[in-house]
Amino acid sequence: MKAQAAGAGKDIEYYARALRAPRIGDGYRPLADTAREAGWTHEEYLAAVLSREVAEREASGSALRIKAARFPGHKMLEDFNFEHQPAADRSLIAHLGTGVFLEEAKNVVLLGPPGTGKTHLAVGIATRAAQAGHRVLFDSATGWVARLAEAHARGQLAAELAKLRRYKLLVIDEVGYIPFDQDSANLFFQLVASRYERASLILTSNLAFSRWADVFGDATIASAMIDRIVRHAEVINLTGNSYRLQGRIKPQNLAH
Repeated sequence: MKAQAAGAGKDIEYYARALRAPRIGDGYRPLADTAREAGWTHEEYLAAVLSREVAEREASGSALRIKAARFPGHKMLEDFNFEHQPAADRSLIAHLGTGVFLEEAKNVVLLGPPGTGKTHLAVGIATRAAQAGHRVLFDSATGWVARLAEAHARGQLAAELAKLRRYKLLVIDEVGYIPFDQDSANLFFQLVASRYERASLILTSNLAFSRWADVFGDATIASAMIDRIVRHAEVINLTGNSYRLQGRIKPQNLAH
């Protein structure tokens, strides 16, 4: 009996390598002991072995997608300080964390002064999307424009925009921190337009929409861009002082 079990074990290890499922080879023995003690059926044992493989493979894939997204840091929704930012609707943020908006190609816009949690929420929501199996990519507004400008210089702008549409979600951080020249504004508009009703964006900005014309240098382009962004979007306005500066600046100096 032991010889038969040993032979079967070698077969399982071989099949696990052939299927590129190493966790089956690592985990079948302890699960077999548990199955014998608990009186599992063959089907229950097989389901347990496969379940472990799938769960660990999904966890590994999630980690790879999060790494590929190039987030600026580890920011989870669970760690967001809603007490400091009461303007953030907990139920709405939780809903966005489910990723339902991605299936409808909707956008999320986070507006507010610097340090009020916009990037934290953007990365937290996007991380949830990556964990759910979606391809995600993060960059600042200037970083996205630089990427598109390089593609344009190579004569590959259309191909680059098509490649980016394969990402379910793009995060565009810090819109408005640096004004764009006309060429940059046009490239940014093409990025927004290429994803309209096709795939989702999360944008953060320290400026109200009424001031975006100053950023893009053209009221017509800004208006057309805002229309495409907000037509299918959740717009969240954050308020208050910088969380990063909390405790570092005396209260009487916060207004200066």
